[in-house]
Amino acid sequence: MKREALLDAAECVLFERGTQALTLAAVAERAGVSKGGLLYHFPNKEALIKGLVARVIEEFDDLIASYDDGAPGAYSRAYVEATFHVFTDGEAASTRRRWSVITAAAADPELIAPLRAAMVRWHREDPGDPDPVNGMIVRLAAEGLWEVAVHDPGHYSPADYAALRERLLSLLQA
Repeated sequence: MKREALLDAAECVLFERGTQALTLAAVAERAGVSKGGLLYHFPNKEALIKGLVARVIEEFDDLIASYDDGAPGAYSRAYVEATFHVFTDGEAASTRRRWSVITAAAADPELIAPLRAAMVRWHREDPGDPDPVNGMIVRLAAEGLWEVAVHDPGHYSPADYAALRERLLSLLQA
């Protein structure tokens, strides 16, 4: 069994049954492997959560990079595009599972530290942004969207997401 499949199984356990249900036995059962097979990749629950957090960060970093063309203000636009990609790629369950990962890590300062560091990096000032404060406002608005969308996945329709995306991107053009 591959490491990624084990992380997928852990995300599903978190999303479907909550943080308290995240045990190595539950993840192994969900993945269809022995507990020993899981332990080969993740020797304990903390290592599993660290792996989940690292994957969330890496995937979002990769999305931002895929949209960043290096032009002035590109980072803020890339952040917005990456955020809306996550919410509109047709995998709403994936978004909610990722949020479950963050929730699982939040109880332990050591486990959440990499996410905090990523947040600092994601919300840094864009050196090429012609209006850095506007860029911060737009990124913070996109960040707030995460909060609403993960707690009430059906709150916004695809048309709402499209309109919100366009408005945030237009604010970066101002």
